[in-house]
Amino acid sequence: MISKFLSKLKSILFKSAVSTETPLKKEKKVTKSAKTSKTKSKSKTKSKTKTVNTKKNIETLTTLPGVGAKSAKALYEAGFKTTKAVIAADEKDLLAVSGVGINLVKKLKKLK
Repeated sequence: MISKFLSKLKSILFKSAVSTETPLKKEKKVTKSAKTSKTKSKSKTKSKTKTVNTKKNIETLTTLPGVGAKSAKALYEAGFKTTKAVIAADEKDLLAVSGVGINLVKKLKKLK
């Protein structure tokens, strides 16, 4: 009950700190705006490569203690692309990520 309250409070307090647009949405806009077929084929290849890199980066984030698939995806979408970025991040910034709680932040701060 308290954890639900804290997560709701966290989402209200840090709502403006987290960007609502994910990097993947930006990529889709770029591919839609391409005009020639050559540019479209190049952008499709790039987006496939970026999708593969995204999956690899999310899998890398799961190597951190206490970080599962869902929280790794949330961290990645919030802009934390590497494990070093997560470890070096401020506690407020980590708590602003949906699915990241105070216990996970404590585990990550022990890694410093």
